[in-house]
Amino acid sequence: MGYRVVVAGATGNVGREMLNILAEREFPVDEIAAVASSRSTGDEIEFGETGQKLKVRNIEHFDPTGWDIALFAIGSEATKVYAPKFAAAGCTVIDNSSLYRMDPDVPLIVPEVNPEAIDGYQRRNIIANPNCSTAQLVVALKPLHDAAKIKRVVVATYQSVSGAGKAGMDELFEQSRNIFVGDSAEPHKFTKQIAFNVIPHIDSFLEDGSTKEEWKMVVETKKILDSKIKLSATCVRVPVFVGHSEAVNIEFENELSAEEAQNILREAPGVMLVDKREDGGYVTPVECVGEYATYISRVREDPTVENGLALWCVSDNLRKGAALNAVQIAELLGRRHLKKAA
Repeated sequence: MGYRVVVAGATGNVGREMLNILAEREFPVDEIAAVASSRSTGDEIEFGETGQKLKVRNIEHFDPTGWDIALFAIGSEATKVYAPKFAAAGCTVIDNSSLYRMDPDVPLIVPEVNPEAIDGYQRRNIIANPNCSTAQLVVALKPLHDAAKIKRVVVATYQSVSGAGKAGMDELFEQSRNIFVGDSAEPHKFTKQIAFNVIPHIDSFLEDGSTKEEWKMVVETKKILDSKIKLSATCVRVPVFVGHSEAVNIEFENELSAEEAQNILREAPGVMLVDKREDGGYVTPVECVGEYATYISRVREDPTVENGLALWCVSDNLRKGAALNAVQIAELLGRRHLKKAA
């Protein structure tokens, strides 16, 4: 016996990935509903290898009573309206927006990192999915933190345009094409030209000069992993369609050699170590697209601090950063609490 599952925002990039991953991982689904805004009502999307057609339903009129799990990928404003309604009807919401991440009554979960935190989900019947850049970072940090206790992290991100949705991907494609033929490359979605450029600005600016994206990485890492960790982030948008990369510098309380770190990461859940000190012996965003793992390369000691390491971390942001993590949360919820499926 399986679950009745709702995918809200099913026509967007993340929603489609949620449907793909539910099918790929053979999540025990008895019935599935694709819901979205009125703009997409009546559209058809495919689910699973059989090509089952799902007719998109209007979330405004959808009754969540009797449904078990809802995967939300509809943004904070719509989530504010619909998540409480679904939760009150007994349908557990796994939310991809930033709305509930720092709510003390809502667990913020990366299953490889803090699975036990899901036990508090019944306070609101809502579980939060972290920011895409945070998700891959904490998967990389967790096994190293367990081994040598992290004091401080400095991370620079190289985030793909898919993190800004379809509009971001369209802008990169259109600007690149326009530049080749000599047409204008005026920005619309981003603050500056993204094609053949990098933009050190994601989300809105805060009073201290950081951006909200950088703030999310700090507070979410503390909530998921350890409140004592100090973290500084610089988040940069780059002209890559899918796949976020991070250059991570870590300072530990205890000594940890690069070789020891490699051995730990090689066995860590959710991690794939690809670290050959030769040309091409590392992973780039192009190679991680469509994959589940968080890839780690270029592990090396940092001689500028005591007990320091540096590493390179790459992941498909639409998967581990969003859709995959949400489905993994649903799997964890089923194992620990719902226990409905055979």
